[in-house]
Amino acid sequence: MIIAYCPSVKGLERIELSPGDALPPTSIWIDLLSPTQEEQKTAEKLMGAEIPTRDEIASIETSERLYLEPGAVIMTAQLPMTAPVIDPALSSVTFALNAKRLVTVRYGEPKSLNIFSKKVQSDPTIPHVGPSILLAMMDVIVDRCADEMEDASRQYDELALQVFGDGLNTRKFASYQVAIKRLGQIGLQVAKMHDVCASLSRMLLYMNSHAKRLNLSDQQSLDCRTFGRDIRSIKEHGDGLDNKLNFLLDATVGLVTLEQNQIAKIFTVLGLIFLPPTLIASIYGMNFVNMPELHWEQGFMFSLGLMLVSVVITFIFFRWKRLL
Repeated sequence: MIIAYCPSVKGLERIELSPGDALPPTSIWIDLLSPTQEEQKTAEKLMGAEIPTRDEIASIETSERLYLEPGAVIMTAQLPMTAPVIDPALSSVTFALNAKRLVTVRYGEPKSLNIFSKKVQSDPTIPHVGPSILLAMMDVIVDRCADEMEDASRQYDELALQVFGDGLNTRKFASYQVAIKRLGQIGLQVAKMHDVCASLSRMLLYMNSHAKRLNLSDQQSLDCRTFGRDIRSIKEHGDGLDNKLNFLLDATVGLVTLEQNQIAKIFTVLGLIFLPPTLIASIYGMNFVNMPELHWEQGFMFSLGLMLVSVVITFIFFRWKRLL
């Protein structure tokens, strides 16, 4: 699918092209969503640069993500998705940029691009040139990255309150399992944002290093450096959150271990409590002819009473030692 954005009075007009439609030559931003080979060639002809394929977009080598074409600067970065996505081909977006226009190639649905699409259609203050469009888009993307990291931090705070407060029932291991699973989900979200921040930081640095080729103004170069600092601060926040997640995971596993030890201790103490009556029963279970209590009428009740007294004494002893 090709979505072209052309200049209008209110901003950029969104035009969704049908198969076979000609691409408007006045297009400032061309958004290729899961493009066919014909659609990709149409955009390449207008842009004057070869656009990477899906397999090339998923590559992790820097040389495959950041390079120059005769008619454009090609940059590929990962963006935060609406839902956690591991497939790099879905979260990666390629930006083909020159001084006139911008082409984005994507196979997923990054929320930041949908937000920017609405913004660019109603904001006439954004200059109708490729670098200005991309920098305005980066503003939305950085905000989206910050929101994702803040959401992960909020989830951590809620989970930490449950683990260290009264939210988790120590008698229900399912609660611990849910806590550990949520920790894993938050960790995956933070790890994904690490990849996003790293790719965006490299992309901004590469874009600024080709400022003359893209006709970037001093203010636009300054914006690139500012966005880069913002991305680094988000990544540093993620590093701190990683450490807190590891601490919380160790604490949760430690609580599970303590609970298991407590249960093992209870069974051990109960075994010791019933050891004396077992010994008494074993003694009176001997079938010797000359046992004094063998023919005693009260012998059965005496042995039961003796076992009961031994249980009570042992129980009181363990309670006195605070083992129960």
